[in-house]
Amino acid sequence: MDSMVSVLRWSWLLAVALLAPVALPAGGAQLSQPEIRRGDRLGPLLSSSGCVLRVCPLVVAPSLRSLHVGTPMRVLRRWQNGEGGDWLHVEIGQGGSEVGATRGWVSV
Repeated sequence: MDSMVSVLRWSWLLAVALLAPVALPAGGAQLSQPEIRRGDRLGPLLSSSGCVLRVCPLVVAPSLRSLHVGTPMRVLRRWQNGEGGDWLHVEIGQGGSEVGATRGWVSV
């Protein structure tokens, strides 16, 4: 009888030790599902008048170059600063004939 109680006790302890860490954040359980990102099939984003490619997402940041109206851009990421301004990290498309930087930040 003592051996049966001992086996049940150790089985319970082993089950708790193996299953409890799964519910903890360090145990691998992921509480939120990752966002599914799909590429937009609308085509490239086109620049408007007064569009300036900057080094970083700050109004006072040095400009890399000015973009002509209609220059195709591909959005790499989006960032919102503390004041509520939106910035896009973009890559200039093949249609841009200007010589210079191909990646930078554009204020939206």
